[in-house]
Amino acid sequence: MANPLYDRLFGVHAGKSTPFLYLPGGQVVSHQDFLAMAAQLAHVMSQVGLKPGDRVAAQVQKSPEALALYAACVQAGLVFLPLNTAYTVDELSYFIENSGASLIVCDGKSEGALASIAEGLGARIETLNADGSGSLTDQAQAMPASFATVERDGEDLAAFLYTSGTTGRSKGAMLTQNNLLSNAETLVTEWRFTAQDVLLHALPIFHTHGLFVATNIMLLTGGSMVFMPKFDLDEIIAHMPRATSMMGVPTFYTRLLGDDRFTRDLASHMRLFISGSAPLLAETHVQFEQRTGHRILERYGMTETNMNTSNPYDGERRAGTVGFPLPGVELKITNSEDGTEVAQGEIGQIEVRGPNVFKGYWQMPEKTAAELRADGFFITGDLGHIDEEGYVHIVGRNKDLIISGGYNIYPKEIELVLDDQPGVLESAVIGVPHPDFGETVLGVIVPEPGQSLDVGAIMEAVREALARFKHPQQLILLDELPRNTMGKVQKNILREQYKDMFAAG
Repeated sequence: MANPLYDRLFGVHAGKSTPFLYLPGGQVVSHQDFLAMAAQLAHVMSQVGLKPGDRVAAQVQKSPEALALYAACVQAGLVFLPLNTAYTVDELSYFIENSGASLIVCDGKSEGALASIAEGLGARIETLNADGSGSLTDQAQAMPASFATVERDGEDLAAFLYTSGTTGRSKGAMLTQNNLLSNAETLVTEWRFTAQDVLLHALPIFHTHGLFVATNIMLLTGGSMVFMPKFDLDEIIAHMPRATSMMGVPTFYTRLLGDDRFTRDLASHMRLFISGSAPLLAETHVQFEQRTGHRILERYGMTETNMNTSNPYDGERRAGTVGFPLPGVELKITNSEDGTEVAQGEIGQIEVRGPNVFKGYWQMPEKTAAELRADGFFITGDLGHIDEEGYVHIVGRNKDLIISGGYNIYPKEIELVLDDQPGVLESAVIGVPHPDFGETVLGVIVPEPGQSLDVGAIMEAVREALARFKHPQQLILLDELPRNTMGKVQKNILREQYKDMFAAG
């Protein structure tokens, strides 16, 4: 094939008037209309001088045109770099400079602030607003509705995704056509997606979950999506009757459970609910199944690899686990010091190898060598273990490991006890500096709405359940935990906030 990713995801829909995107306002974008939009954008980028392999940095709101920009980059052989819409100008300057982007696409409101960055790098800047207007689409309207697809190899780069950068500078993960295509093909089979599926899509499209999992799956099958700018509870409930499936982060599901309109009848025709990007509380699993009869399917992926594991479509979807390695993906648990595999059931670092694993970090050969072994195994930075039935459990990030008085402490073990206490909605356990122990344990708890917590009783429950060295020095109550746009708890913010709590003197 001339361009494997384009041919399999997009080109197969040429001339098809089948629905692709259902928009909240009632409009429908067909596959052929979407391809025409992408082709026109590809023409614009080609005419302004972009060549295969050039990077396109896009910080734009979610819209059909924003999604078509991804398709246009694939068709024109360009490397697509979607950027979180929450990033500040200072943050953007790093991503744009580091990637060497030739084109910056941004919201019209950001153009002035980014113009000097673009000028300094010799990059072109175009605008694309949430309603589809902007200088990019203005030019596209005059372009032909077909574009000669640029030849690319499966090992050519298709996208950069920058890591969240909670420790040090963000790294640009280089993803090839084969990385994206192989993963989508596997997930279609594992999750039983077909052309008859209609996916509720309320995720952002600057992230693996919304772009390379949800969108690529639906393109591969020829199904359609209810394409929402963001998660809106009223809109989700209104459009659920036309959908068959939904992908979300845990917050989506807790918000649905908090609304009386979300009933067993409303969800009765749904085929599948999938959750990822952050851990789902066991209590949410139970409540969701009691309310709807559906058991949420939880899976595990990351920026550098797309999806690695999944709970089974058929078989037990086990709360607190991320299921089994996907077909073609090898997963092992190793000792972080020497890389040897640990005994079954023991906690260690998670390493994965497969066609989904990225090519390396852009212009960071040292980081690439440190995290991507010569034999192809990627050191994920996650800690976990595999139980006797083969289910993978994630206990936290390597950087979240607490070493107190020489003991290794895994926050997840303590969080499970805290979460299980009456009136506790959720918790986060972190390590903070301590003059005697090096680090000590601090527990942060969010009460359920309207609940008054008995901190003494919670500490007594911890003392009964866990060894003394795991006991939090203190429990702090917060209204909510800091989270990123994908719902992950940002423990780095908590560590910074409470770093001086036990300082000497």
